[in-house]
Amino acid sequence: MSYNGLRVLSLESRRAEEMATLIRKQGGEPFVAPSMREVEMERHDEAFDFAERLLRDEFDGVILLTGVGTKLLWQTMLSRHAEADLKAALQRTTVIVRGPKPSAAIRGIGLIPNVQVPEPNTWRELLETMRPRPEKRVVVQEYGKSNAELLAGLREQGREVSAVRIYGWDLPLDTGPLREAAARLAAGQIDVVLLTTSMQVVNLIRIAEEEGIGGQVREALASAWIGSIGPTTSETLEDYGLKADFEPSHPKMGLLVNESAGLAAGALANKR
Repeated sequence: MSYNGLRVLSLESRRAEEMATLIRKQGGEPFVAPSMREVEMERHDEAFDFAERLLRDEFDGVILLTGVGTKLLWQTMLSRHAEADLKAALQRTTVIVRGPKPSAAIRGIGLIPNVQVPEPNTWRELLETMRPRPEKRVVVQEYGKSNAELLAGLREQGREVSAVRIYGWDLPLDTGPLREAAARLAAGQIDVVLLTTSMQVVNLIRIAEEEGIGGQVREALASAWIGSIGPTTSETLEDYGLKADFEPSHPKMGLLVNESAGLAAGALANKR
């Protein structure tokens, strides 16, 4: 299994160095351009309101979508309320976690989740998991932009739904590497693109449009071989008229790199 010297673009941010190492070990020529950064909300009114309602037992279920968001939400609530009171309130509710990261975050607080959504941990699996459950008053810890489909789906199940957002996504402070990634794509210098979250697609296209090469970048992505971490990222590609060529057996970065290495070369030849 090897990329056989293919030029592989990753837009990973937090684990950029690790991603480059993984690609290189699989015989690829990596170019890693951090494409996003987490930005805390300037005001935490939603978090404080959530904490007060939680303490008043106004929720039957708390849905945690991300590990980072769970940690930030917890830290923000602790700035105003006693830890013991918050833990007791969460224990009186059903805690639903979307995947392993929010599960680890809630366990780090000293609590055990009541419900874990199965892989690939998208909003669709979350809705299916919630469908037979009795919780009527639920709150969703959101991230980045609001997931309208998820909130609407929960409401269609007859639930009273609230949302709390603690952070969002923005471009990296240094957009130079991302602009170079767009330029390399437009120049036909990228063979494989590996995506680990949907916002990478959004920010790449945003930068390409700013550079005046949006059309060329979309054409390059259409002719490249695209590996997507999972359905949510693949759906975002479809929003731009693009299609993922591959999703790994489980939505994990290492598997995305390793499993795609043995497929990309042959598949790319057929695609082009």
